[in-house]
Amino acid sequence: MEVTFLGTSSGVPTKSRNVSSVALRLTQRGEIWLFDCGEGTQHQLLRSDLRTSQLKKIFITHMHGDHVFGLMGLLASCGLGADAKDIELFGPPGIEPYLKSCMKYSYTYFPYGVTIKTVEPGLVYEDEEFTVTCELLKHRVTAYGYRVSEKNKAGIFDVEKAKKAGIPSGPLYGKLKAGETITLEDGKTFSGVDFCGPTEIGRKFVYCTDTVFCENAIALAEDADVLIHEATFAHQDASMAFEKMHSTTTMAAQVALAAQVKKLIMTHFSPRYAPGNPIQMKDLLSEARAIFPETILAYDFFRYDIPRRRDKKI
Repeated sequence: MEVTFLGTSSGVPTKSRNVSSVALRLTQRGEIWLFDCGEGTQHQLLRSDLRTSQLKKIFITHMHGDHVFGLMGLLASCGLGADAKDIELFGPPGIEPYLKSCMKYSYTYFPYGVTIKTVEPGLVYEDEEFTVTCELLKHRVTAYGYRVSEKNKAGIFDVEKAKKAGIPSGPLYGKLKAGETITLEDGKTFSGVDFCGPTEIGRKFVYCTDTVFCENAIALAEDADVLIHEATFAHQDASMAFEKMHSTTTMAAQVALAAQVKKLIMTHFSPRYAPGNPIQMKDLLSEARAIFPETILAYDFFRYDIPRRRDKKI
């Protein structure tokens, strides 16, 4: 699981930062899941090493333009390729009529399947490897945060050890792989724990924007390997954060601390902190690290490989 930041500015793009979009690359299955799609996202994809042919799912947090204005262009361009594949689109109320209106008035047809699903708090998607859930955040419009949870995988089964123990191959091996205890005809019992390596703990990716500090963000981010959280304003600009329903650096850090995440990556920075402003980006980082040391400032095309955790045998 690898994260690539395609846009890290809030509201409007700057010379060095595009507006919101984050790509989650699932390397084990050759897929890309996109979170938000601000204007110019397809240009950012072209400048990265990501391939739109691997794009399978798009998750939109809310309907503000800096998070959706790149959606129609990206989907239309995907349809021009010879290898266009179906895409699932998840988003808040309004996502379906918005996209259909864009298609209608631009006379655009997608020569591939685009499935649109309006999300509600709770389970959004599940397959054999991943679950995606969402929760309402606290913003001026309906906005959702998303959590992608990779399912745990059983440790590697030691076939040779099982053979040496005199356990016949077949259904019994399946039970041992599942961690069950088996009993042979001679009365000997064996536990699957003794024949399997450490459980591979699934990784957890959480994306929270746009929002002011809220308890739902903490619940969504609990024990996440990486929390991507908006940090539009510096701490001293908290009054603007509350007025516009955005987060400060310290709010993002407080969420990370309360949720006991492994890594916080802040994004969605106000263009006001450009060179010349007495508050610089390094100051935003210092503010957050004073509360949560494991904090990183994202920048466009920054990549973060989510490390695996491995469980010990019980």
